Amino acid sequence: MNFAERRATWGLGAVFSLRMLGMFMVLPVLTTYGMTLQGASESLIGLAIGIYGLMQAILQIPFGLWSDRFGRKPLIIGGLLIFTLGSIIAALTTSIWGIILGRALQGSGAIAAAVMALLSDLTREQNRTKAMAFIGISFGITFAIAMVCGPIITHAIGLHGLFWIIAALALAAIVLTLFFVPDSSIHVLNRDSGMVRGSFGIVLRNYSLLKLNIGIFCMHFLLMSTFIALPVQLELSGFPAARHWQIYLYTMLIAFITVLPPIIYAESKRKMRQVFIFCVAGLLIAETVLWLANISFWPLVIGVLLFFITFNLMEALLPSWVSKEAPAGYKGTAMGIYATSQFLGVACGGTFGGWVAAHAGAHAVFLFGIGLTIAWLLLSFTMHEPPYVASLRLTLDSKQILPDNAQQQLLQQAGVHQVLIVPEEHSIYIKIDSKITSRNQLEMFINGITS
Repeated sequence: MNFAERRATWGLGAVFSLRMLGMFMVLPVLTTYGMTLQGASESLIGLAIGIYGLMQAILQIPFGLWSDRFGRKPLIIGGLLIFTLGSIIAALTTSIWGIILGRALQGSGAIAAAVMALLSDLTREQNRTKAMAFIGISFGITFAIAMVCGPIITHAIGLHGLFWIIAALALAAIVLTLFFVPDSSIHVLNRDSGMVRGSFGIVLRNYSLLKLNIGIFCMHFLLMSTFIALPVQLELSGFPAARHWQIYLYTMLIAFITVLPPIIYAESKRKMRQVFIFCVAGLLIAETVLWLANISFWPLVIGVLLFFITFNLMEALLPSWVSKEAPAGYKGTAMGIYATSQFLGVACGGTFGGWVAAHAGAHAVFLFGIGLTIAWLLLSFTMHEPPYVASLRLTLDSKQILPDNAQQQLLQQAGVHQVLIVPEEHSIYIKIDSKITSRNQLEMFINGITS
């Protein structure tokens, strides 16, 4: 990468991480500290957690499409301002309904698609995959930091103080966007990182992608519902909320170290389906351990550790699988629907988890998680091994004219699986087996047939 690309990648990675901290830092503390708010109940706490995901799910795709029309940076800054306003409202209120309103506004700042589109504008084709991988890694690191810092900050300055910190982080993200992230002189219409109008039906009718979308929905449903119940159960076991960060810190560290070998195995040995089923089974075991533990401290810790190991492994596997299954030229649209499914899981997990906790107790939330995971495990057995292909976008200059049979010629090349030529975008989208062919080889071939 050149200097401008590194600056864009680091800057947008920081913007994305600062915003995501605001989502995750609240997760481990709202069910305990939030119960002191006026009018609070388990059901409303669940709604306060889930409504963030609902607003993200509703606005994720529109924000991505609006960024094409109104510009990337204006949408990012606008979304961060809405997020900041929500954080301030949550910081000022003494009522659970104020928290719910604040969280709804936080979720309305759905900037993820606009961030990815701007990153696409600011990086060259050969470096774009690395840049987006960096954003993905920052997501996992942010989640770990938030789970540890949320309880520490809330114990030190209270729930309202936490929301003030979140507002300050969002303002810092605005400053980074304005003064550190480079401006984009052109909008790159890249179907691998952006959504394409009128293409949602193509992606939604793909049964392999549908099963993956159900998977990310289930995973984030389990995450949110589990953390409705877990802090309560830990407190009942005699472990105070002020020290919950210690459990999250140690289990997260172990989880990060543990997940690397399975990830390498899944990709290098092409055993992604096998590792995926192992992960779903691991989540089932984790939920079962948490249910059986009730208020016993060490079994709860073991359940948390199993949950984080399988959750973090799944967070790494699923986006890679979606990328492999997405049709050539529709990866960005597939990832947009995937993100929407993820936030629907956040919305339903938080809301339903709170309702179950209110009517049947926190312990019953894990029992429902067991049932959901069993259904997911049965679905996972119907999934097939993904095609081990990578997505490429090759650009044509105005002087290059492809022959009429260019698509057939490309498909005949070793290692090429799918080809989509979009003449009006001067682009060719190709799915390749990177062990057999490469970008350089295909570019040389295209130069040969267009010369």
